[in-house]
Amino acid sequence: MTDPARQVTVEDIRKLALPLGTRVVAGDGLLQRVVSWTTVIYPDDRTSTKNLQNDEMILVAPRETTFSRTSTDVEIIRWAFDNQAAAVVLSDNPSSTAIAEANAYGIPVLMLPGGARPRLVEKQIVSLLVDLKGQVERRGTQIYRQLTQISSRNEGMQELIGAMAQLTSKAIVVQDKRLQVLYSSVQPQFVSYWEDIETFLRKHDNLPVEIQDRHRVSEVENPVLMQSLPTPGLARFVSPIITKDIGRGYLSIIGRDNDLDDIDMLVAEHGAAACALEMAKAKAISDTEKRLRGTFLDRLLIGDVSQQEAIRQGERFEHDMTQMHVAVVLSWQGDKAPSLRRLETIVNGIVAAQRASALIWQRERENEVLVFQATDEKDPINTAIKLAKVFTSEIQRQYPGSRVAIGIGQSVREVAAWRGSYRDATQALDLARRLQTDTPLYIGDLGVYQLILSLSDREKLVAFYEKTLGPLLDYDMRQHADLIKTLEAFFVCHGNLSQTAEMLIVHRNTLLYRMNRINEIAQMDLERPEIRLALHLALTIRRLLALG
Repeated sequence: MTDPARQVTVEDIRKLALPLGTRVVAGDGLLQRVVSWTTVIYPDDRTSTKNLQNDEMILVAPRETTFSRTSTDVEIIRWAFDNQAAAVVLSDNPSSTAIAEANAYGIPVLMLPGGARPRLVEKQIVSLLVDLKGQVERRGTQIYRQLTQISSRNEGMQELIGAMAQLTSKAIVVQDKRLQVLYSSVQPQFVSYWEDIETFLRKHDNLPVEIQDRHRVSEVENPVLMQSLPTPGLARFVSPIITKDIGRGYLSIIGRDNDLDDIDMLVAEHGAAACALEMAKAKAISDTEKRLRGTFLDRLLIGDVSQQEAIRQGERFEHDMTQMHVAVVLSWQGDKAPSLRRLETIVNGIVAAQRASALIWQRERENEVLVFQATDEKDPINTAIKLAKVFTSEIQRQYPGSRVAIGIGQSVREVAAWRGSYRDATQALDLARRLQTDTPLYIGDLGVYQLILSLSDREKLVAFYEKTLGPLLDYDMRQHADLIKTLEAFFVCHGNLSQTAEMLIVHRNTLLYRMNRINEIAQMDLERPEIRLALHLALTIRRLLALG
């Protein structure tokens, strides 16, 4: 993007030649001024004896002592203005008067970081003025070194984002592989429409086509792509964050489309590499914690953990083991289902989004994800059911063609009782699989189902079902009627005829006709409690044994 023949501006020098960490303290909107050359002056020099050509950048060396200073910073600012200097770069903190003077005169003032040596800075600026392309390459090396040093010092992703924002003066966004925003640094001028920008960034189809497939991003020739944004005049550099040849996320540098330059591109490229290091470290830590947590829960389920040890381990995981807990077990239904790891990821995401307190473990051998939720003391079961329904809803949203079975155990307080809650949850899970339902099932609501499941003689269960419902099944098949469906709705609505008619979307008279036909064909009186119980049990056996 850089044209070697173009004129160099104050902003170019700030980005390409001045030490990383240099700050703009005045004249932030005047950085596009052209710079013709640079010169170093010392505070003890008399500025009246110095000659400047137009558009020079003045580097002011640090004062040698506290007391010896011939020219004040205010005098230097005025002298620079009189000589039509492009900018002033200070080594010492400017006075408030100097900043006010600079803003009044309209001259940019920058301040070097501590320890910077003006003569070396001068050399860097001269190199840029005579060899723009070469200096860009050298600056890229410096940027890479600075960002990787932040990572090597374990200062974290937030520090990386801050460094990139300082280097570019642009908005920075880091997203994960599902395009959720993990970190961002927003420039003040973008705040009013930042919500629209984030909405655009979160849509997968809005990624450049070349990097939409995260399993092939390592094959893309250009590591950084430029893309216009819906907001007029805005664009971004976007680069995939790659670890082990797979895209783990995306780094975007957002600014005015005519203001994105080579340094922004370099920061995007090297910043994505530094973010990849951070993500790899975070994943390694997360995987280690998962293994430790899983080993702990496996020991807990076999009764090998005392209450005191559980409390200590809970503190390590930042989880209160003394609270009321409920076991929730999830498993995919059917052969063609997403991976168990994907199910665990969804569960983790929802628990984090709901700010729920839970221990989560992917149990590969059992092909299930186990959640021990620290639940509400006053209403533990409904709290667990509410969270489980969010699991179902999100899974249906992300995978419309897949279904999950969810079982919920009893609430327990003592760690020794967690095993019982888990056993309850697995029984409810097994029933959910048999019923082929993705409605979370709580063990306490399944008394009749548990009784039927405890009867291992399938032939007797089938015989009872056929004897009770056989005539109705035959009639439905011959007449293409809906008497079985009507009977099921009748029991779902607890015998309320108005609600049953509404559920079936039929007129009440139609429902009354069907109920009379059920009495006639089955030769049963639905007014008798024992007949209702028999029919209800037969329908339950039908669902459990998948006989329908």
